[in-house]
Formats: sequence, C-alpha cells, structure tokens
Amino acid sequence: MFHSALRRTVTGRSICRLPATLRARMAQPISGAAALRRTQQLSAHLQTTRTMSTSGRASSNSPSPPSTRAAKLPTFNDPYSQTEVLQHKHETGRLLLLNRPKALNALTLTMVQAITKQLLAWEQSEYCNVVILKSTASPRAFCAGGDVKRVMEQVAANDPSYAQFFEEEYRLNYLIGTTRKPVVALMDGITMGGGVGLAVHAPFRVATENTMFAMPETAIGLFPDVGGTYFLPRLEAGLGKYLGLTGERLQGASVFWAGIATHYVPSERLPALEQRLCELPSDDPDVVNAAIEEFSEEAAKLTDPETNNTYSLRPYLPVIRRCFSHRSIEAIVAALEKEAKDPQIVVSKKSHPSITPKAQAEWAARTLATLQRMSPTSVLVTNELLNRGRSQSFGQCLQDEFLTVQALTRSHDFTEGVTAKLVHRGKVEPKWNPATLRELVQSEVFETYLRPKFPALDLSPAAYQTTLDARISQPDATKESRGGQEERDSGLNLGGVRKKKAPRSAMERLNQTPDLASRQDRPADQPLPYGLVTANEVFDLLRNPSLRVTEEELYAYFNHKFEGKIGVDAKLRIILDAYCDVKPDATVETLP
Repeated sequence: MFHSALRRTVTGRSICRLPATLRARMAQPISGAAALRRTQQLSAHLQTTRTMSTSGRASSNSPSPPSTRAAKLPTFNDPYSQTEVLQHKHETGRLLLLNRPKALNALTLTMVQAITKQLLAWEQSEYCNVVILKSTASPRAFCAGGDVKRVMEQVAANDPSYAQFFEEEYRLNYLIGTTRKPVVALMDGITMGGGVGLAVHAPFRVATENTMFAMPETAIGLFPDVGGTYFLPRLEAGLGKYLGLTGERLQGASVFWAGIATHYVPSERLPALEQRLCELPSDDPDVVNAAIEEFSEEAAKLTDPETNNTYSLRPYLPVIRRCFSHRSIEAIVAALEKEAKDPQIVVSKKSHPSITPKAQAEWAARTLATLQRMSPTSVLVTNELLNRGRSQSFGQCLQDEFLTVQALTRSHDFTEGVTAKLVHRGKVEPKWNPATLRELVQSEVFETYLRPKFPALDLSPAAYQTTLDARISQPDATKESRGGQEERDSGLNLGGVRKKKAPRSAMERLNQTPDLASRQDRPADQPLPYGLVTANEVFDLLRNPSLRVTEEELYAYFNHKFEGKIGVDAKLRIILDAYCDVKPDATVETLP
C-alpha cells in the first residue's frame, strides 16, 4: 500500500536520483507482521548508514560517498542538552524533541516560541518532507501540560504578560493544525493539557502502550483549551463532552479507539518508524499515512483481550451517549442521576455483555460524583464552549478560548484549583465559589467568562512576525544537540542541482510564502483526517432515507472508504454493538 501510494505522488521527481541505500530500502515493502523485525534491522543499520556531509552539498550526478560519522538521533549528555527544545535533521525528516524531562515536558513560553520558530522555518524548506514531534522523556511523558503555576503567579502579581503564554501557545496550536508540512506527533507517554494541544491538531497522532491522555482542566478551574473546544466536539456520540467535563483518562489503545490517535504503534517499533519517515521522498500526507500504517499494530492483536489493547470505555459507550449528548449541563446531570437510580430500565439491549445493571449504576454514580468535584463555573463554561465548538472553525474556537482563558485565569476558582491540585498536590480539596452548579447564575457566568472585554487572538500571518528572528534568514538552519554546533541543511537534493537564491528578510518570506500569507483555517464541518471511522459517519449513512444498508454493505463501504486501514473492522463492530440494531433482514438501524 505504501509503495502504490508512493508511485502516485512522486511524479516529477526521478526515483533514480535518490541515494542507493534509500532505493534499496524502498524496494522492500514491510508488512505489519514484519515491522518488529525491521525495527531491529533498521536500528542496527542506523549505526552504519550513510549521511550527507553537513559541510558539503549533494551532487546531482551521483550519491555522496559514505560519511565517517554514523547517522544518529541526538544524545543528551552534552552542554546543549539543557535546551528545552532540541532540533534534529535526518535526510528529509525534521525532529523536534521536548527536553524538559524533570517537569514531564510541561510547556513554558520559551518552549512554545522555540517550536513555533522552527515550524515556521521548516514549513518554508524544500528539503523538509515531514516533521516529527517527540519527547526525550518517553516513555514516561510526551508533554504533561502547560506551566499553569507560573501563570497563577503572574496573575497574583498583576503581571499583564500572563496572557502572552496562552496567546503564543494558541498560535502554535493553530500553526500545527494548518501547516502544509505533515506533522507526526508521537504520544509515547503522558499527554495532557498543553501536550494534547501539541498532538491532537497534527494530522498524524501516534499512540503507544505508554500513552495516557487526559484533559483535566475543570479540576483546576479552567476548561479544555488549546483547541480542545474544536477537537472534542468532533469525537463521537457524546464522548468529547464526557472527556472534557470529567477529565477521564484514557490509556494505550483506548486513545486510538476513541478517535484521538490516528494510529497505534507499539513503542518498540518507533525507532524504525522514525527512520522510515525520515526517508520519504514526498511530503504528500497519503504517503506519510501509508508509512505509519506499515508499523501499526496488527488488527488481530488490537482486538485480542490478552494484549491489553481493548477499548476501556466500550462497555459504557451507550450510557455515555445517552447522558452526554445533551446540550445543557442540567440535562446531563439529570441523565446521570437516572442511570444511577434505575439501571434496570435504562440498560439497552445492545449494552456490552460485560456490563450489568449494577455495574452501569455504579459507573453513573462515579461519573456524577466526579462531575460534582470539578469547579462548577468551569463545568458550565466548558459545556457551553463545547456546544459552540461543534459549529465553529478551528480558528474561531481558539479565538473564543483566548477571551475566556484571560477571564478564567483571574477567577477565584483558578487560583484555588491550581493551589490545591498542583501546589499542595491534591492533599487539600479546593473550595469552589460558587460551590455547586445550582448556585450558579448562568447569565452572569456567560457574561463574565464567555463575553469578556479582553484583547482578541490575532491569527493573521503578521501575528507570527514576533516569533521570527535572524535565525529564520536561514530557513533550514537548526541547532543540533551535539555540542551545540550550529549546522545548515545538509543539501539533500531530490530534484536536481540546488540553485543559490538571493536571501530574503524574515518579513519578505512571511508575506510572500503562500502557506503563511494565506493559511487555510479548518472549517466546522471538516472531519478529523486519517483516523478511524466514527459513529457519526455511520449515523450519517444510516439516516439517509433513500438507503437501506445491510451489515455486510456497511463493512464493505467503510473498508473501501478508508482503504483497508488497520482497525476499521474492529471499530465498526464497536459502533454496531453500542449504537445500532441489526434487523432480521440484516439491515442496520441506529438506536434512539
């Protein structure tokens, strides 16, 4: 599949101009079952593979002779390893490594600015085909969130710059979600809060057995920001509201089944996956997708209970849909109370076999108790922002979030939540004000936090000017971790002789590069790309009054649409069991 996609997308670039070692590897397709073996082979190969000389240029007639220095990813035992974001180049791949392991890579303003500058540079580089976001703290953490303790301190000191962190963080989220370069986020470890913002807007989001996903902001008096009000409403059947309001954690393959990750790759295969991505001669997203599919966990292992890859929320999907598909928070609470009190009536005939009425009642009671522990103000604000986000574009969601976050970070509940959860580490319970949902006056909350009079978020190309500095005058220049040595692009040439161009100023490139001057927002009705089939897509098909679809036709249709993506059959089984009914004539209908 990878090679057929590759042949379709490399027109205009002669394969014979690629390095001989790359041609040889491309001629060897990898099946899912053989990915682990190739991981070991490629890991060994990394020690001896050819690299382009950093001081020379590639010849247009013949490959450069092998370098005496083996290609390798950065090491972190040198003076430059204290840098919070590391950059690395390998062939056509570019890697950004979050490097604040003691803080689980909690984002700082410096880190946000560094990532933004490098993405802007690589977006304009003709030698960059893919950008990989990863962590030096894996498998413990990808990124545990933003440094909200610092924000709380700035607010307490009446420092007006407290909003700058969110302003530049949201611009980075927008850049990741709209850049033309394929971005692959390797969520190998804790991925929470601001880390979710780095990952979920990338077109390719890879989960491993180490992934732990959560958006726990309502527990600290905030809301699921960093574009969460765009991403969460596009999850299926009330799932986004459930995750956003309760802060529920998902681990491993559950992140894939929920539609948050686009692929599930065992962590032991990541080195070989990175190597393959760095070899791609095209920046076509379909080629990148096919390459990741080669290393994805096999379908049989994804559905084998003994592999611990099953979907932890599967037994509760029907009740999540019944409770969290409501628009108002009052209706959500009432539905949970009903499920907790009388499960015999509300248990669906299509409920998962492993769930009993008692287990469902206990789940509803636990979920209700969790919701009641969160900041009531945050819960109400979050619910309304998620409602609005369903019909807004990505940029509109971020702009609304920026207004709200400036107001909420000044509130009593934010200071109380951060102090209790992050300063005292949960040893004391926060004292919310108001203390319960019933005490809230909705009109006052909306006026204070959803229509505040604060500066708006500017997502225009000129807004990124402040992130550009002199280093951007060398678009593909990057500082490697090896001793802090500054290196220029290796000169890898896939299309002929590299021609010298007159240097342009940072603002000239900002205004003249189409990708920056006319960045395309992601519209409200755009589905999340490259992930699994969702229940919403199945509902749209089944609700077409002119169609009567059988179960067999449903499987055939979506397997064709998703081109045999690993996991589609299993996800369809989950959807049919949770939300649909198969009639005696084999036609499929959605349950009310």
